Amino acid sequence: MIDTYKTIEKPSDEVLFKEKNSKFFGYAFPVRSENEVKEVIDQLKKQHHAARHWCYAYQIGTKTKNYRANDDGEPNNSAGMPIYGQIQSFDVTNVLVVVVRYFGGVKLGVGGLITAYKTGAQMALEASEIVEKTINTHFFIRFDYKNMNKVMRVIKEKNLNIERQVLELDCLIEISCRLTQKEEIFNAFHQFFEVSITEKED
Repeated sequence: MIDTYKTIEKPSDEVLFKEKNSKFFGYAFPVRSENEVKEVIDQLKKQHHAARHWCYAYQIGTKTKNYRANDDGEPNNSAGMPIYGQIQSFDVTNVLVVVVRYFGGVKLGVGGLITAYKTGAQMALEASEIVEKTINTHFFIRFDYKNMNKVMRVIKEKNLNIERQVLELDCLIEISCRLTQKEEIFNAFHQFFEVSITEKED
């Protein structure tokens, strides 16, 4: 089971690819939701208000991945899919790649567009710092205060991350562990009579 994924921590520098007077500006952004994608596109449209096309592709998710490719008025599959192809070839997720085109008066044809958008996306990802992260599972552990030592001992032994805790008469701790440890961690807490453990839904 794979429990790591690759992504980018911060937006890439702007890159520029020129082809027959057309300019293609490429960008890569870290994103976690479709709302973030929309915000970034809106921002780029303001920044490049004189451009002709704002084509993009994104991939979001770790355990299950969602993607979308948008040609934004260019011929079908000549922009969004070549950009998405680069996201796949760099094997990254939680990433949005946008290529903004200023038309230079000379038509490039579908083949030329595919190459230009692919190159713009490739340059943007090459300009990004790609990092590897672990895919984590989150659990909620509920227990009475008297069981605190038992719970904390397991957390310490298994070297688990505490994401948040509410420690009153009824205690709630949210922990995270690597996906590959999921079963082991569940069983470690499940064996205790007065401790309940449930997996957090994504």
